[in-house]
Amino acid sequence: MADHPPRSPLAARRLALGAAAEERAAAWYAARGWEVVARNWRCREGELDLVVARGSTLAFVEVKARSSTRFGTPAEAVTPQKQARIRTLALTFLRETGARARTLRFDVVAVLGGQLEVLEGAF
Repeated sequence: MADHPPRSPLAARRLALGAAAEERAAAWYAARGWEVVARNWRCREGELDLVVARGSTLAFVEVKARSSTRFGTPAEAVTPQKQARIRTLALTFLRETGARARTLRFDVVAVLGGQLEVLEGAF
């Protein structure tokens, strides 16, 4: 196992903020009858935060959290380039897992100052 340099307090806070946001997002979907199929699914091309399913719909969920709007809102961080990457990751997920769905959807969950906003079908 490789040694990793110690994380700075700022990096540790960012990781904790992101993990808490992903946990809240997963709970939001579960409370509405969605099954969490995958969390932090990784492949060579990157990572999907959440993959959730309900009925014949599979949603790929990007979770973005910010403690302030100093660098823009959380949803603004999901740029067209990031959207394209998530689409590519979704195709890889489908190919590698064999998952099937009649409807595919891409959601963004934005968490700012403790407020959770779910943008269903965001792109």
